[in-house]
Amino acid sequence: MSEQQEHVAGQQAFAHDDVELVEARVLQDGFFRLEQREFRHQRFNGGWSDVIHREVHVRHDAVGVLPYDPVNDRVVFVEQIRAGMLEDARTPWSLEPIAGLVDKDEQAHEVARREAVEEAGCELTDLIELYRYYPSPGACTEEVTLFIGLCDSRGLGGVHGLAEENEDIRVHVLDFQAALTLLEQGRLGNAMAIMAMQWLLRERASLRVMHA
Repeated sequence: MSEQQEHVAGQQAFAHDDVELVEARVLQDGFFRLEQREFRHQRFNGGWSDVIHREVHVRHDAVGVLPYDPVNDRVVFVEQIRAGMLEDARTPWSLEPIAGLVDKDEQAHEVARREAVEEAGCELTDLIELYRYYPSPGACTEEVTLFIGLCDSRGLGGVHGLAEENEDIRVHVLDFQAALTLLEQGRLGNAMAIMAMQWLLRERASLRVMHA
């Protein structure tokens, strides 16, 4: 827990010494890894918990970046099929910010710039880090770093992605108001898109003035 979290809680924070990992077993090791973890931890009211058994999805940290053109007031989304949405009532294709996994010895900002080129043919001029967060901390180790990437959206579009990774990614360049309508209609159904658009809704006017 950070110093800020400790201050908000108003009480002493727990740390790594307050949890004991009893055992971790690999159940599957493929594109992602699934582990069964057994652990116990200090309880808020004192003493230790019983040993807890949980299956945990172990994966690289990730980066998300929503390109924004402050001069033309446009945002750039990508659309691709997602394995976790195959049973979605509307469609298995997701409209979302550009995203990628962080490999060893990479920095989040490097991944954001690389993925923007690979997925959308988009060169980012500036990166603004918004948040770092765990999308599903009860079941997944992944931490996401989310950015707004400033860009020139003119000429962007088409289908992109790496053939060796079977990527089939369509680029959408949307006026901000059109993207906001999608958000309000509930058609941006992923955390990265919702969080980035809400941040832009608050800060967009300032960005436009700075880059007028």
